[in-house]
Amino acid sequence: MKTNFFLFILTLLSCTVNAQEQKMSAAEITSFKSTVEKETQGIKTLKTDFVQYKHMDFLSKDIETSGKMTFKTPNLLNWQYTKPYQYSIVFKNNKIYINDQGNKSTVDAKSKMFEKINKLIVGSVSGNMFDDKEFTISYFKNKEFYIAKLVPKTTTVKKYIKQVELFFPMNESTVSQVKLVEPSGDFTRIVFKNKVINAKVDDAAFTN
Repeated sequence: MKTNFFLFILTLLSCTVNAQEQKMSAAEITSFKSTVEKETQGIKTLKTDFVQYKHMDFLSKDIETSGKMTFKTPNLLNWQYTKPYQYSIVFKNNKIYINDQGNKSTVDAKSKMFEKINKLIVGSVSGNMFDDKEFTISYFKNKEFYIAKLVPKTTTVKKYIKQVELFFPMNESTVSQVKLVEPSGDFTRIVFKNKVINAKVDDAAFTN
């Protein structure tokens, strides 16, 4: 299965939209950011299952895939799709290692575009994105979530990403869902499940 690399990156991220959103007050934003930043600083590793839903207007049903994600500070990241196909992508040592059902390839991640993508993914996982100067960020809440909406400022990123939304449950300080909206209006949402924080993770977990 051949996959356009940038479209694959876009499908790494996602979320649900709740119509009852309201803007957070300045005091709420300060408190929320302080709590999340303080608690995510202690994250050394994170392991989680995920279910991903890709929504495209011309399809009557979202495309569903699932797998596992493993993160280790400072920037080791492995996204592994297990159903309905085997596909994994590892960020390590300024390189991106792709394993497409046994067909392996490597991409140099030293370019600014790849650096931004890597930073975006790692930040989405850890929730530590609030001071990123490359995004305009606004804050909302509903009955279930605090929501940070990030709009890219640079033309390069805008080609692939219109908006990223990070969803934090009211009783948690890590991202449980992420939504990425593409310029076309199509979007992807990923729901993280069974998160385990600071479990032992060997570097071998990032061998693709």
